[in-house]
Amino acid sequence: MAQMEVGTDTNTAEGDIQSQLQEAYLKSLEQLEEGQLIDGHVIQVTPDQVFIDVGYKSEGKIPLSEFTEIPEIGDQVSVILVAKENKHGDVIVSKQKADVKLFWKNLRQAFQDHIPAEGTIEKQVKGGYDVNLGAGVHAFLPISQSDSQKVDNPEKFLGLKTPLYVERLYSDGKVNIVVNRRKWLEEEISRKQNEFFGNNPIGAEVTGVVKSFTSFGAFIDLGGFDGLLHINDMSWGHVTRPKDFVRKGQEITVKVIRIDPAEKRINLSLKHFSDDPWVHFEEKYRVNDVVKGKVTKLTDFGAFIELEEGIEGLAHISEFSWVKKIQKPQEILKIGDEVDCMILGYDLQAGRVSLGLKQVSANPWTDITEKYPVGTRLTRKVSKITNAGAFIELEEGIDGFLHADDISWTRKVKHPGSELSVDQEVEVIVIRVDTENRNIRLGIKQLSEDPWQSFAGAYRPGSPVEGEVSSVTEFGVFVKVPGGIEGLIHKSNLVENRDESPEDALKKYHAGDKIKAVVLELSPDKQKAAFSIKDYQKKVQRDEISRYMAEEESDGSTFTLGDALKSRNPVESKAAESGEKAGAGEKKPAAETPEAAAKPDETPKAVEEAAAEKPVENGGEPAPDGE
Repeated sequence: MAQMEVGTDTNTAEGDIQSQLQEAYLKSLEQLEEGQLIDGHVIQVTPDQVFIDVGYKSEGKIPLSEFTEIPEIGDQVSVILVAKENKHGDVIVSKQKADVKLFWKNLRQAFQDHIPAEGTIEKQVKGGYDVNLGAGVHAFLPISQSDSQKVDNPEKFLGLKTPLYVERLYSDGKVNIVVNRRKWLEEEISRKQNEFFGNNPIGAEVTGVVKSFTSFGAFIDLGGFDGLLHINDMSWGHVTRPKDFVRKGQEITVKVIRIDPAEKRINLSLKHFSDDPWVHFEEKYRVNDVVKGKVTKLTDFGAFIELEEGIEGLAHISEFSWVKKIQKPQEILKIGDEVDCMILGYDLQAGRVSLGLKQVSANPWTDITEKYPVGTRLTRKVSKITNAGAFIELEEGIDGFLHADDISWTRKVKHPGSELSVDQEVEVIVIRVDTENRNIRLGIKQLSEDPWQSFAGAYRPGSPVEGEVSSVTEFGVFVKVPGGIEGLIHKSNLVENRDESPEDALKKYHAGDKIKAVVLELSPDKQKAAFSIKDYQKKVQRDEISRYMAEEESDGSTFTLGDALKSRNPVESKAAESGEKAGAGEKKPAAETPEAAAKPDETPKAVEEAAAEKPVENGGEPAPDGE
């Protein structure tokens, strides 16, 4: 009996639990409403359908085609309860409708809360892209909002699944969705940069991918944001092209050498993985050391020469050669040449070293005075002609200068090209050597005696000279005299007669005329000479007077100025004789004679001057005029 009672109690308890579960189940069923979004679990997957347990008396069946991916048993799936029972007593659910409802719920939430939604860029349209947001809903993505940088290749984004911000849902009461990828990228980049700045101090080693090149370096993608690897930070040595050290798409490890969180700038380096070679410079190099180097760059002012990686010096163009005038470094060097050079000086703080190429060979100007002492006669070729003179090549790299004034003693050379030509061999003499300024002066005229000095030794002011008219100018006549000397007779010194103007006298002379004159002025140092015909005529008159005076004195007779005039002018002498014969009867005054009437007073001025300078003795008194 006891056992029977226990069994009865157990059956009663199980019945109560069952009743409670049924009541709870029926109660839950009463809470479900058609059109409601509910969660179910996959309990079976067939090739065509997926069975979902939604907690109802039967399972819901969903076509497998509604799933983008084949689900697994136990996966939770959101569905819409379409009907609690159909005529067959089955529950009807729809995943597709649930997806649409969930999509719009999430899309509105993303728009309101400014959180990213996800979409796939499917195709290009006018001004941008068509983006599939899922659930059959599409949005427009303007190309200007598709990337954080200018888009050079629009096709590269096709097929990209990416987060986006929803900028607009409706327009004019219709669904018109516009999305923005750029904002999300900028926020993501900023987030990653801040994370980078917080986790990577200066000196940290980071890995990135070479993204692009510029003339001053390369940009390295550090995970959505860029750092700059400057050309000067690629190597301690000379870098001409960034592409010589890194290539696009290459993954490299670099060091952080500068960061600026405010400006979002990051500077990276490859060369800082090794020591700065300038730190050890003085351990290897000294001033005046001759070292080998490689030409890395040529400029207008010189050449850069690399002694080792990171140590590069400048050889100025003035330090290329002792003797050659180098106009451009390319005349003797090219990039890649290995050369010997001397260290002239350095600055460790500035990282500079001065180099010389000519210092590795002897300076030919050191003993130039011994090789070409003043007075040395040489026959050499003309290498160059200028307006001022000509350069004569004495030996390779050493020229002497022949000035135009040193070509001829007597000719004024206006342009050396009229006398000389390039490659012409000429005989010259060294007249000056200036080793300090590296200048050698040469001369041609110095090969012969200076005719001006010779002329000055033979002639003095007042000496008579014969010459030939070389040219006539408006101010006088140029005359060439012995020795090739050319001097001027000013037009005022052409005539003695006051009645004739200098201009009229000037017209009487032509080139080639032979003339007699006296030396008026002579300056051999300045190579200037002046002559005078007028003074020559005076001299002739004085000489005549002196000669007649000397003849009379030797005969013991008295010599008068009248006698001198008679002898000088036969007409007057004859008139004087007539006067003497007439004097036997009646003595006529001199003024009554025809000649005297025509020329009342024609006593030459030179004679008067001669008389004044040297009076003729006549009983101790000068003879009166006319007697």
